[in-house]
Amino acid sequence: MSPTTRRSARPASAFRKFFNQEASGGYVLMAAAAVALIVANSPLAGPYFALLETKLGFALGPVHLTETVLHWINDGLMALFFLLVGLEIKREVLDGELSRPSRVILPGLAALGGVMAPALIYTAFNAGDPLASRGWAIPAATDIAFALGVLALAGDRVPSSLKIFLTALAVLDDLAAILIIAVFYTEDLQLAALGGAAAMLALLIAFNRFKVRRLWPYLLTGLVLWWFVLESGVHATLAGVALAMTIPLDRTPGKRDHDSHKTSPLHRLEHLLHKPVAFAVVPIFGFANAGLSLAGITPAMLTDNVMLGIALGLFLGKQVGVFLTALLVVRMGWADMPRHATLGQLYGVSLLCGVGFTMSLFVGNLAFTTPDLLTETKAGVFAGSLVSALLGLLLLKIFKPEPPPPRMQA
Repeated sequence: MSPTTRRSARPASAFRKFFNQEASGGYVLMAAAAVALIVANSPLAGPYFALLETKLGFALGPVHLTETVLHWINDGLMALFFLLVGLEIKREVLDGELSRPSRVILPGLAALGGVMAPALIYTAFNAGDPLASRGWAIPAATDIAFALGVLALAGDRVPSSLKIFLTALAVLDDLAAILIIAVFYTEDLQLAALGGAAAMLALLIAFNRFKVRRLWPYLLTGLVLWWFVLESGVHATLAGVALAMTIPLDRTPGKRDHDSHKTSPLHRLEHLLHKPVAFAVVPIFGFANAGLSLAGITPAMLTDNVMLGIALGLFLGKQVGVFLTALLVVRMGWADMPRHATLGQLYGVSLLCGVGFTMSLFVGNLAFTTPDLLTETKAGVFAGSLVSALLGLLLLKIFKPEPPPPRMQA
């Protein structure tokens, strides 16, 4: 195989592996969410909510940390999720499917449309309420594991080009969510802790510059970085993204791709994190945050602007923003339609982008603290994500891909 052929084959292979991993993790996440719903509406509801509010902590020298179990999951475990997201973004931008501008245009602009339209719909419902308006970003994110899990249920009817399109869009969508969290959900900055975080980040950059290839110096410094970020007022999970940006991604000339994956620190760490994050961290987050007690749902709540803004933002905003933007990009000739995909299938995938779940619940926890608003957030996320998943899967089952062109006779 020539070097050119090998380069062109590698990103697709990486995306296929990523798709299979994330799709399987999506099934586990669905199961965790279903169990949480059942538990929250059973005699186990009391112990379930009490466990999440149980405080755990430790003291180690000047470090004193005491948080609820729920906060440890959302601020601690989810830092690993954001670390993996950061690694995936860096890999794809520098050395993968998003490394060429021509490949970024379609999923990039579609992701932008898919962030703006839901935010506008939510804001239209809640413009007159300053507190409720804080949730504008809740319907703006796509749950990559959940969406790819649903997409996998459609089987071989979906061409690989659409799977790559959805994966790339979701990765860029995650990047947008990270920037939104950093800019709009950071309050009460502690300058001393922020200075400590900057010092740790500078040390991590120095490791990269001096070509430190062992992972433990990065991970140990990253743990200290996480504590400083937690104390600074910036959301602690962003430490995972900052750490990911400093992990070296190197390629040794003349080596085969699979050898490069074994030696590159970024690929090693990404490989180590994939299964724990997909099959433990994200399902634990889902189980801890998806516990919606139906006893707390009132008829008035079903027509509340927060719930409607989230549900319609996910269901209508995502499909409209993604599909119309992608259609415009293709019609303007800025990018090609995904190969062998029909407009109906592209529309079905756009519907799947309305599955918000993990990131939507995460942003909801940042935007709101009152029980009523959190309940409305969960209800809106469940409603919008469920309808988007079911209708998107139905359309993908109905519409067939375009048949490949006939081979020319020799």
